[in-house]
Amino acid sequence: MKKRLPAGKILDLGGGAGRLAVLLAQKGYQVDLLDLSPAMLALAQKHAEESQVDLRLLEADIRDFSDWEERYPAIVSFADTFNYLPGKVDFEAGLQQAYEHLEEGGTFLFDVITPYQVNVLYDNYCYNNDDNPDQIFMWTSFPGDEKNSVDHDLKFFLYNEDIDAFNLVREVHHEQTYDLAYYQKALKRAGFTNIQVSADFGKKEAGSEDDRWFFSAQKGEK
Repeated sequence: MKKRLPAGKILDLGGGAGRLAVLLAQKGYQVDLLDLSPAMLALAQKHAEESQVDLRLLEADIRDFSDWEERYPAIVSFADTFNYLPGKVDFEAGLQQAYEHLEEGGTFLFDVITPYQVNVLYDNYCYNNDDNPDQIFMWTSFPGDEKNSVDHDLKFFLYNEDIDAFNLVREVHHEQTYDLAYYQKALKRAGFTNIQVSADFGKKEAGSEDDRWFFSAQKGEK
């Protein structure tokens, strides 16, 4: 990834708890992290302080942060961020915002899970952790209502010493993906050029049985 990122400022879209942002800051980049969740931004601040790096944190929706006037030579968005947008209108709004916030000639890097991941690898997927008896985690995935979508049912059983029992915390996450041709067309419609797609963290060409696609695109110079 570093080969594709010029030195200087980076915007991390949907950066969550800041793990990637911290790594980039440690490499010398000036990182702004944008996320909709105040809880995630608080974690990002904590991780930045623990790592002794500076992050600028922005609470905003990646579909519309047009009031933020900063422009960047590079924008990144990884770990399924764009898969959490519920439909094509939302996805394309996010692409357009990324385009608008790039400098001329700037680079946008992002990843998505693929239809193969959603329809094959996540089909009746189930995972239970058993390495920490005080924090039990269950993850089950089911097909979503829309084509190429999946719902993840996450259950956290957290031991509560006060009542000598477990508290249940449950989250349901919905992810949506599309075929490769749609992603490429959507990027072009947003104005991006030099669109490249790969798999296996950029190590091979993208195919129909990949679990994740990685995109690189540029904002054309006027």
